[in-house]
Amino acid sequence: MAHWARVKGGIVTQIIVAEEEYFQTYIDDEPGEWIQTSYNTRAGQHDLGGTPLRKNFAGVGYKYDSDRDAFYAPQPFDSWTLDEDTCLWEPPVAYPNDGNMYDWNETDQQWDEVT
Repeated sequence: MAHWARVKGGIVTQIIVAEEEYFQTYIDDEPGEWIQTSYNTRAGQHDLGGTPLRKNFAGVGYKYDSDRDAFYAPQPFDSWTLDEDTCLWEPPVAYPNDGNMYDWNETDQQWDEVT
C-alpha cells in the first residue's frame, strides 16, 4: 500500500492509502491528479533509510511544486524562507536549543518562551 495525494491547482486536497493498481480501474470525475507521497519522507530524507520521495510527506493544504517535484507546507510566517534542499520553512532566527518551548513572534522577529 502507498499514500497518494490528490492535487488540484498545486494544492493537496486529500490523502488516501491505496495500491497503485487501484488507479487503473478508479473512475475519477473530479479535477486534479493523484501523486504518490511517502509517509516516511521528511526534509528529503527517508526515515527508514529508503529512497525519499518528493521531499516531504504531503498533508491536506500542502503545496505540490512540480518543478521541484516536492510537497511542502504552507508558509507559516511572511519572514520565513523555503529551504531549497529540504523544502521546509526556515525562520530568520534559529529556534533556541535550551530545552524550553518557544513560539515565533512575527512582529518582533524572535522566539518567545512559552511559560
